[in-house]
Amino acid sequence: MSDAVADLLVYIDRSPTPYHAVAETRRRLFGAGYQECLAHEVWELGPGDRRFLVRGDGSLVAFEVGAAAPAEAGFRVIAAHTDSPNFRLKPRPDVDAEGYRQLAIEAYGAVLLHTWLDRDLSIAGRVVLRDGSATNSVLVDFARPLLRIPNLAIHLSREQRTEGLKLNPQTHMVPIVGLEGAPDLNEFVTQELRAQKIADVGSEDVLAFDLMTYDTQRAATSGVRGEFVHASRIDNLASCHAGVSALLGASSTPDFTRVLVLYDHEEVGSRSAQGAAGPLLVETLERVVSGFKGGEPQGLARALSRSMLVSADMAHAVHPNYADRHEPGHKPVIGGGPVLKQNANQSYASDATTAGHFAALCGRAGVKAQHFVSRNDVSCGSTIGPISAARVGIPTVDVGNPMLSMHSCREMAGSADVEPMIDVLRLHYET
Repeated sequence: MSDAVADLLVYIDRSPTPYHAVAETRRRLFGAGYQECLAHEVWELGPGDRRFLVRGDGSLVAFEVGAAAPAEAGFRVIAAHTDSPNFRLKPRPDVDAEGYRQLAIEAYGAVLLHTWLDRDLSIAGRVVLRDGSATNSVLVDFARPLLRIPNLAIHLSREQRTEGLKLNPQTHMVPIVGLEGAPDLNEFVTQELRAQKIADVGSEDVLAFDLMTYDTQRAATSGVRGEFVHASRIDNLASCHAGVSALLGASSTPDFTRVLVLYDHEEVGSRSAQGAAGPLLVETLERVVSGFKGGEPQGLARALSRSMLVSADMAHAVHPNYADRHEPGHKPVIGGGPVLKQNANQSYASDATTAGHFAALCGRAGVKAQHFVSRNDVSCGSTIGPISAARVGIPTVDVGNPMLSMHSCREMAGSADVEPMIDVLRLHYET
């Protein structure tokens, strides 16, 4: 197993939620000498300064200021997203039914429901606590099997053999957390906060929470030669990891300013203060331009005209059992390297200019880009690429590594694809 693959597995395991993904990214940025900017402060920046900003706990922008003013040299941006489809707890989740204690949950994003059945699930996220006359937000991760959504025995549902499994997300996807009389959510959350020495509080101090379920099985490699990566949240933590690794591995400061943005809420449309449809990136770029010593007239528009954005999100590898779902001639394979994603209707932001830029980077890295377009009778979905391009006005290319089982509780990608993507994104930051 290469160092890059091993590090990806660690990154995923430490990131059960978008908030934990940002916390892990912050830890790595601090280790590389980055300093955190606060939104209410005035930013004064100069060549070589390394800074980052967190918004909403689940989104982050990091940047290394170039040797030249941004208005003169522009930005090289990589964008990815921290969120993945899962189940999130409702505000009043405690449910008693037929002698069991259950938790009411809500599907977040386009979840493949059946893949969450009979999995050992845990809970992680953030909890807002009463702190005197103020409030305090803390992260928590139970980090052990706590929940299960059990299948119905085949003896009681023989129609599955002929009609297939049909799941109602309201009635069939309610996890069991204990037997009747088990502690309610607020009680066992505060017990965990005390046990982990996060906060010494009572259940009455829990004011609100953003808690979500995740599979406790750790990320791993498989295949007779270790060809595959199996993990939850590969879409899109693998791209976040590639972007962070590229930023921290890039060589000495160039003229242009390097930027990494990791958004929350991509899986539900990006319409939030910290999503790609919000002002996070454009506001940050404007502040970098205006905060650069000396300043420049009409600096932001001039900087954006000299910029390029790579939107990194995972891509659909051809499935050997469903090869007919792919467009002929556009069938990416796991282990075949980075994928260029294109769509004439702008579900992806790539065009000839930006695709050519990325293909040239692949050539310099010694890899050949694969291509994905959807069949005319199959929807391809979309990414943060078109949203960011429209919101900020930077030419954008949509790319990603090939994978199978996208949006499953546990997904599958290629070990051999991890390092090449990092190399290509690093070249984007150096070229």
